[in-house]
Amino acid sequence: MEELDQLQIHFDGDSLFLMNVSLAVIMFGVALDIDLQDFRRIWARPKPFFLGILAQFLVLPLFTWLFILLVKPLPSVALGMFLVAACPGGNISNFMTHHARGNSALSVSLTAFATISSIVLTPLNFALWSGWYHPASALLISIQLDYFEVFQTVALILGIPLALGIYVHHRKPSMARKLAGLLKPLSIMVFITIVVVAFYSNFNLFTKVIGLIFGLVLVHNLLALLSGFSLAKLAGLKLAETKTLTIETGIQNSGLALVLIFNYFEGLGGMSIIAGWWGIWHIISGLTLASLWKLQKREAAVSL
Repeated sequence: MEELDQLQIHFDGDSLFLMNVSLAVIMFGVALDIDLQDFRRIWARPKPFFLGILAQFLVLPLFTWLFILLVKPLPSVALGMFLVAACPGGNISNFMTHHARGNSALSVSLTAFATISSIVLTPLNFALWSGWYHPASALLISIQLDYFEVFQTVALILGIPLALGIYVHHRKPSMARKLAGLLKPLSIMVFITIVVVAFYSNFNLFTKVIGLIFGLVLVHNLLALLSGFSLAKLAGLKLAETKTLTIETGIQNSGLALVLIFNYFEGLGGMSIIAGWWGIWHIISGLTLASLWKLQKREAAVSL
């Protein structure tokens, strides 16, 4: 396991550029489905929205920090967990919320706002919480991370594509629908292919550590899901809104985490493995949970 703190998963310049572009295109495709009315609905019933932001950017990082203090993982692994927790919700959360019969308008609003906010909150949260775990903060000092460059990167690959996508949807809604149908699956396939190729070259190490990494990611993802679920329950939200907060907090943008890892941490082993496996596992856990909720809804309708 100690190898993870020294291992670096390398990308050549072309692959790294393609990964950055792919994530930007994914975000542009997501934004093509966002209507300005989605933001206006927030003010009609703001409580679930602000609870969702709270779960995403405060409760989850706090639970992550407590979990790391308990299990004391390797510094590079801890940094990967902090970075995933600091990222906004994943771009498939809207689909999963719809599949679970959650509040789709709330889901889209949370995704859009969290993505915009992440330009500031992702680097800030990552620096704050990792700085409170000494082994991780010591490793960060040795890396000499430039947080201003991180701000710029997040703004370029998330903020600008999101703003452009919303603008296109507003001005040309029919064109936006056609573009979204083409761009989202294509860019996601390209992104996944790049990541798979990168991990294939380090397959032997991956098989050695997957036992421990799998357990950490499983529990961490469960904590993420519970962050949204417990906050929604404590606040007395409706079931549809509870589903939405659970999914939005449990599905993290691990693609952004990987882009930042390869750009600024030179593919640091523990961080890369955590973020990469998160990207696989949260799809499995999210779809399973959404399907169970959908089945529960169907059974309730049949019994009536």
